[in-house]
Amino acid sequence: MRLTAAILLLAGLGSPAATLAEDGAALFEASCSACHQSGGIGNPGIAPPLNDPALWQRLGARAPDYVAGVMISGLSGTLTAGGQVYAGLIMPSHASLTDAELAAIGTYILSTVNATGLVLDAAHIETARQAKPSHADLRNLRKGSTP
Repeated sequence: MRLTAAILLLAGLGSPAATLAEDGAALFEASCSACHQSGGIGNPGIAPPLNDPALWQRLGARAPDYVAGVMISGLSGTLTAGGQVYAGLIMPSHASLTDAELAAIGTYILSTVNATGLVLDAAHIETARQAKPSHADLRNLRKGSTP
């Protein structure tokens, strides 16, 4: 009985990333909420809210590309969200996370936090990894401009 329990425990230790990758909320809490706060409500002066209906409406079908680009490239500069200006913003890249983990976080932001009905899949992440969008392009996309 003990040996079986030990084997099951050790088998489970090899796949926590796979388990976490399917749980965007848990990954968001572990990787993003220190700045963006639980539920993506933002942190005035530090990190903009991610629950921003105007942003996601402006981005429309380009929202998954934007989220993937920001997670891969990070984001710096000045932007306005919810009427507040965020100057000197520096969001680090999260490119060290796996494609599945980033897709889970992005889908959580898009579908749970914002109810856009959009998902972020591994193809969006792969495209962002290859293109490595510039911070200027991401800020322009956020404003509704085509990069």
